Amino acid sequence: MKIAEDIYRKAQQWLDVSFDEETRNKVRYLIDNDPLELTESFYKNLEFGTGGLRGIMGVGTNRMNIYTVGMATQGLSNYLLKNFSHLKQIKVVIAHDCRNNGRLFAETTANVFTANGIKVYQFESLRPTPELSFSIRYYGCQSGVVVTASHNPKEYNGYKAYWDDGAQVIEPHDVNIINEVAAIKNISEVKFNSNPDLVEIIGEETDNAYLEQIKTLNLSPDAVKRQHDLKVVYTPLHGTGVKLVPAALRLFGFTDILNVPEQDISDGNFPTVKSPNPEEPSALQMAISKAVQEGAELVMATDPDADRVGIAVKDSKGEFVLLNGNQTATILVWYQLKKWSELGRLTGNEFIVKTIVTSELIAAIANKAKVRYFDTLTGFKYIADVIRQMEGKMKYIGGGEESFGYLPGDFVRDKDAVSTCALIAEIAAWAKDQGKSLFDILMDIYLEFGLYREHLISITKKGQSGSEEIRKMMENYRENPPLKINNSDVVMIKDYLLQTNTDILNNTIEPIDLPVSDVLQYLLNDDSKISVRPSGTEPKIKFYFEVNEPMPSMVVFDKINERLQKRILGIIKELGLS
Repeated sequence: MKIAEDIYRKAQQWLDVSFDEETRNKVRYLIDNDPLELTESFYKNLEFGTGGLRGIMGVGTNRMNIYTVGMATQGLSNYLLKNFSHLKQIKVVIAHDCRNNGRLFAETTANVFTANGIKVYQFESLRPTPELSFSIRYYGCQSGVVVTASHNPKEYNGYKAYWDDGAQVIEPHDVNIINEVAAIKNISEVKFNSNPDLVEIIGEETDNAYLEQIKTLNLSPDAVKRQHDLKVVYTPLHGTGVKLVPAALRLFGFTDILNVPEQDISDGNFPTVKSPNPEEPSALQMAISKAVQEGAELVMATDPDADRVGIAVKDSKGEFVLLNGNQTATILVWYQLKKWSELGRLTGNEFIVKTIVTSELIAAIANKAKVRYFDTLTGFKYIADVIRQMEGKMKYIGGGEESFGYLPGDFVRDKDAVSTCALIAEIAAWAKDQGKSLFDILMDIYLEFGLYREHLISITKKGQSGSEEIRKMMENYRENPPLKINNSDVVMIKDYLLQTNTDILNNTIEPIDLPVSDVLQYLLNDDSKISVRPSGTEPKIKFYFEVNEPMPSMVVFDKINERLQKRILGIIKELGLS
């Protein structure tokens, strides 16, 4: 394979003495021996997107390494220095998870910040993303960075940037930071010579402050006290939840917390799982086996940076079943609203938040409780933005998204699996106190509001041709919208790119008051909801399906569930996705 001239020139620049010897040697090896990998490593620059950086680790402009991390941090530093020039001292917090090179990238980030005169609070070792979010506000910082690639494969790492409210950056800051990073054309523009005097190592004190806030979420202390020995199996999947999730459970009062020793080991190679993703059933297999062996009633698993949680509960036959993100969020919202009502906390000035692709069952629960709910675009940064806008006006209770992220309370401004695990265990204890299980609670919700079933299809389209194919798919759905799907009329089309809500029945068009996003939704006459959107972090196009039907009794659960599944399969077939 012949190396393209522009790629060869870019690679040659990385042989300059500005780069360390190990990097230069690796680049030389690729030039001499591996033109394909050289091309993949240099054919473009790793883009600093709206969520920061994410990519495969290695040498080159299209890889996660100390130089691409350094350029990102220099751009962020430049933007902070412009925005907060009135402050005597700009401050940031830095955290990292268990991934390979996590500490190296975090220390590189600290070096560049301090070289630019910015004070750094750096965690002594790996910490969850939600604690990073908490710490930004706790220490009065202007920004923060967490080095993580979430649930991506072991080859990946990433870099997420946060603003002074503890949330991931959104408009206008995200675009402005991207522009600052893009303006850096040469590694010589990056200040790597750190100022150690501007680094403050943090750890236990911050952990304790964070945990004390989590303790305030406890809504049924008496039930937990009576059911303190509820057997819970928890696994961090080799990630950052290993310390703080069990600590939060103990703080709530739980005394029988079982672990999976092999998965308590922090390891960026994730040796015991195919994918460290709690959405994947295989990720919970070891924990479920432990639960069966020990007679436990609840299984919880968090992803590497402990911002998302997957759970398994016993069904009516006593067998463990996995709940999807919509089901978990539904139980959490239902419980929080029920307990807030019983405790006299609902004054009419509270709210919850969900994303537009998350179950409408949550909206139904909020409406019945007379609690306002907000819909946001996909991404927890938008939920955090609603919390920020409503601060001082309305009280946030909780909010979540279908992709296994939830946030109870507002002391963190990102999804928080640490506090969510504690609250899920509490709900299980509260249910057991009434002779029920978490599965029973979910069935009670379905009996009251109807049985909702959801399904997600992700189609991967890699490379430049894949991106073009996804663009054309969205263009076709937009220009040729279906009038009927699976024998049900399309009654409403929501286009978040054009920001129009088209009511077909009444022949009206209303504006959508949300940021522009390439998302389409079709609402059908039978109350089905279909959402289509390209992924913001992966080369995928995603299709979300939701159907529902009244469920008059538990006797017909299986029958209705099967009928809803057939409806989803019918929609999938009609859209040509099967």
